[in-house]
Amino acid sequence: MQAAKIIGTGSYLPGDPVKFDDIQSYLGELPDAPKRVTKWVKDMTPVMKEMLAMENYYYAFDGETREFTDDNISMSVKAAKEALDAAGLEAPDIDLICYGSAQQNQMPPATVRIQEELGIPNCAEFSIYSNCTSAYKSLFIASELIKSGYCKNALVISSNIVSSSMMPEYYNQEKLNRETVFMRWFLCDGAAAMILTSDESEKPGLVVEGSFLESIGCNRESIMHDHRLARPVSPLEEYETAAHHVQQSFRNALHSGTFQEASGKSVMFSGMKRMIEKLDLNLDDVKYLQINLPSKQVTEILLDEVLEFGIDRTALYTKLDKLGYCGPPMAFIVIDQIMSHEKMKDGDKILSFVTEVSKFMQGGYLLRADGFST
Repeated sequence: MQAAKIIGTGSYLPGDPVKFDDIQSYLGELPDAPKRVTKWVKDMTPVMKEMLAMENYYYAFDGETREFTDDNISMSVKAAKEALDAAGLEAPDIDLICYGSAQQNQMPPATVRIQEELGIPNCAEFSIYSNCTSAYKSLFIASELIKSGYCKNALVISSNIVSSSMMPEYYNQEKLNRETVFMRWFLCDGAAAMILTSDESEKPGLVVEGSFLESIGCNRESIMHDHRLARPVSPLEEYETAAHHVQQSFRNALHSGTFQEASGKSVMFSGMKRMIEKLDLNLDDVKYLQINLPSKQVTEILLDEVLEFGIDRTALYTKLDKLGYCGPPMAFIVIDQIMSHEKMKDGDKILSFVTEVSKFMQGGYLLRADGFST
């Protein structure tokens, strides 16, 4: 079986950076929300600022005009063009597109729209909507199809515009609760892309040593969800019942039985352990570790467990403070940051893992630098 190698990356963050203290005003005040909710936001803001430790956020709309400057397709195309340039390929060279986003309700799907915008005449495609694991699933599918020989050059993309679902115009404000407005602190917009190839050229890149997926949500309570039904419903009915509001439970979630195994370890640690054993991964030379979560505080708690795998604490690589957290694309944005700004040498490895909390799907991968100077 041949190798799958990442030879080009790109990313796109829309607009100018918005500081943490300006999030609420930029997204828009909530004058019709229950007073207890707005008071809670005011009281919790300094706590969240310390817990998240994110300085900058990016949004795909103009804060003054309220007009959107990008959507999931335009952001994906911009990131994809960067990745193609970095790989030295043209759009027609692509024979597979794998796209991952948190959620989307649009026909036709994102992949064929991206294909058309880039001018790719013929390719296989997958559109995957699976919260924060969608990026990992896109990489998994692309790398496995390349390894099997089914395709040669894959464009793997993830994008996420969440700001539109956090604006006053979107909410039924009278039905807002803490779990919904909580999300305005830690999510923003962005996109990233990479080119995978089966080409055995000497071009520097990252060989996919292993990619892993699992779902452990059976009998676990969903921590992040909306209340939409599994069928089309009148938009007016959805609005009146606030079924479209996405919310995330946060009270003691990390220390609850939902987020922990019977062993006392977190589900993320246990998932990483299963990945390492299933794929027989060698974690020697892991230079960069990405835990794909938006909270500095939560990441540090989980890091104490992950270090049991023999990875040095200094390997933790995060750009949340400067780049914000845009959900699924963050995994690929980190790869782009490493490829663009860090000095790699052959054998250096990147380990990434995610636990999403809508129904506890997990994913991870191990990448190895190849073709760099030693």
